[in-house]
Amino acid sequence: MKKLNVILLTMMVCVLNATSIFGQSESKKNKIIADASTSKAEFIKADPLMKSIFTNAYGYVIFPNVGKGGVGVGGAAGNGAVYEKGQLIGMAKLSQLSIGLQAGGQAYREVIFFESKAAMDRFKDSKFEFSAQVSAVAAKAGASGNAKYTDGVMVFTMQKGGLMYEASVGGQKFTFHKL
Repeated sequence: MKKLNVILLTMMVCVLNATSIFGQSESKKNKIIADASTSKAEFIKADPLMKSIFTNAYGYVIFPNVGKGGVGVGGAAGNGAVYEKGQLIGMAKLSQLSIGLQAGGQAYREVIFFESKAAMDRFKDSKFEFSAQVSAVAAKAGASGNAKYTDGVMVFTMQKGGLMYEASVGGQKFTFHKL
């Protein structure tokens, strides 16, 4: 089992590094942007109160397709579109590595809202990452009504499919690429 975990960890690191090394084609960027737009509509459909959060946030990043999986050692990766004051300004990559009790795989959407220019600048400088203490709110009717910014950031997720059992620690790291 230990050997399997080492092999899986090595494979995850290679996959996560490959997604950050290779540039995206224009068609892939356009697909991510279109999927981000669809995801925004899906978040608002799930919780109409989120429309005002999108409108009032200084900026946000939408990861329309995040894939996550693991057996003991896990990882997640996704690409997203970054908006500042409602305007598309760049693309982002999400990568995550986790260790702990986990098995399965899932796909989900994630949106991160930035309350201020300072929080947005931290993200744009690629100095932004989540630790295990950060929690995301599951997007559903009324969920955003009680959501609050923590250190200038608010996170929502929406499961798309899959099944994963997890009790793990790990963090998400982000890389920003200006258009």
